[in-house]
Amino acid sequence: MTAKPPGYWFIAIFISILGAVCFSTKAIFVKLAYRDSAVDSITLLALRMIFSLPFFIGAAVVSSRKKSNIRFNSKQWVYVAAIGCLGYYVSSYLDFVGLQFISAGIERLILFTYPTFVVLISFFWFKEKVTWRQKLALLITYLGLVIAFISEARFNISGKDFYLGSACILVCAFTYATYIAGSGRLIPTIGSVKFNSYAMSFACVGVLVHFIIGSSHSLFGLPMIVYVYSLFMAIISTVIPSYLVSISLNRLGANNTAIIACIGPVSTILQAYYFLDEKISALQWLGTVFIVGGILMISWRNKAAEKIGSI
Repeated sequence: MTAKPPGYWFIAIFISILGAVCFSTKAIFVKLAYRDSAVDSITLLALRMIFSLPFFIGAAVVSSRKKSNIRFNSKQWVYVAAIGCLGYYVSSYLDFVGLQFISAGIERLILFTYPTFVVLISFFWFKEKVTWRQKLALLITYLGLVIAFISEARFNISGKDFYLGSACILVCAFTYATYIAGSGRLIPTIGSVKFNSYAMSFACVGVLVHFIIGSSHSLFGLPMIVYVYSLFMAIISTVIPSYLVSISLNRLGANNTAIIACIGPVSTILQAYYFLDEKISALQWLGTVFIVGGILMISWRNKAAEKIGSI
């Protein structure tokens, strides 16, 4: 085995942490945009995708020109388009809608349950065995979610909207888990960078078609702050972390990257406290500990965690 240069692992861990923290800022930018303007969810999502699209198209072109490139067949084109729209269009839209009604902290906790859905989908769809460790992890994770949810509900004053928002985020976690479970059948063949680039590109197109058909708003003439938040969200919360995580996966492997990613919910809760003045209760921290603990148990042996994405 080739010896690694000094600082190799330190740099890899730093890259992984930075990627997880950058991902966690997405909910903060969305909540700031809602707070400081009257922008709606599909308009904000469309701007995020527009600013992100050039980077992913560039990455798709570069990956397709490599000598090791494997050309898509017609079935794979349809598969990538469908799974990309499910994972990054449908999931992102539900996430943006949900964030209109719930806090950034509870959003990240609910969303972070997606690895548990991957286990369940793999069991019911691909007939993979669920181990005792995974069963225990599922129990611990959902117990933590209930604890955190009860804590958040006590502070909430928006009534039914809170439960609607929570339901949107939970469905978002499920659709994203479907993307993770499904993409695992194609990524080993074509590579994660190429798959991610094309999947994101198709998702961007899906979002823009949705905006053109279903929205009466314009992408022009919005408050400048909306464009600023959208640009930051695209670069800081989408493009940069997607490649940082790819580097981390290459250097540290799937298990270590998944473990470090558990810093995400904690990062979001702290950022929400400082930037959005969201309250943090003892029950919320307790729920966070349970959720992170359950995800750690699953991620330790779950290869699907290798494809951590950027909802």
